[in-house]
Amino acid sequence: MLYIATVLAALSVTLVVFGLGTLTALRPRVVRSRLREVRAAGEDGIAGDRRSEARERVEAVLESLGRRIVKERAVPETMSDLLQKAGYHRSNALPIYYALRIALTFGLGFGMGMLASLFEWNPGLVLLAASGMALTGWVFPRVYVSRRAGARRMEIQRSLPDALDLMVVCVESGMGLNQALLHVSQEIGPVSRAMRAELALVNLEIQTGTPRDEALRHFADRTDLPDIRSLVAMLVQTDRFGTSIARSLRLHAETMRTRRRQRAEEAAAKTTIKLVFPLVLFIFPAMFVVILGPALLHIIEQLRNVS
Repeated sequence: MLYIATVLAALSVTLVVFGLGTLTALRPRVVRSRLREVRAAGEDGIAGDRRSEARERVEAVLESLGRRIVKERAVPETMSDLLQKAGYHRSNALPIYYALRIALTFGLGFGMGMLASLFEWNPGLVLLAASGMALTGWVFPRVYVSRRAGARRMEIQRSLPDALDLMVVCVESGMGLNQALLHVSQEIGPVSRAMRAELALVNLEIQTGTPRDEALRHFADRTDLPDIRSLVAMLVQTDRFGTSIARSLRLHAETMRTRRRQRAEEAAAKTTIKLVFPLVLFIFPAMFVVILGPALLHIIEQLRNVS
């Protein structure tokens, strides 16, 4: 019994010493790893600051160039509206856009001309290649902004029923319409960043003193969606006539869900028509080659033997 007690005591002392040693050994490791993380975070922050400073400098140069271009030419309002629909809401978006078009036009044209000259192309081919790249540099920003605006409109269209459902829940829980818009703009981010940005802009306009109906109309103009315009008209009329906002929102949300289901059914019905051209042009010829190819080869071989 005495031996067992001695062995147990020795094991206990050994375990305690081993535990203390492990803790004292782990503490410097934890401290070193924590210091490494802090140092890395600081370096990342410094690198991010440097990138932001460099980006601001480039934007300042492009903005100064773009403002000269905008002053010299009459800029159509449709281009400014297109930039708004694409999500570029800053005041310097239009000058930077035109500056980028000019820079890409001359940069790509000059670069292609120099590259073609290095390969000793024909002067006519050099001029043609440089002109083609310059035209690409002039057209590409407009195409990119148009595609971005279209994708953004589709994203807002898809996320509208979810935003309406969340707005109904907020209003029925006792929130005012302004608070509901603010809460939806904070919670709709994982579903749609575009919807979050637009609703946040509406809240900023309301906070700066813009009337709510005017801020909502700006929202409808920026998105240029029939569903958004109907929602804004419903909210303005509800606020003007003093009817229940919660009931109106619930009815409108049900209408939006019905429209979304109808759009999905319409898209599913169109798939059969859209599949006709790939089937006829790509799939059916391959099937004919696989199925009829061996038979045709056998027929050709038999005709050769007969002849």
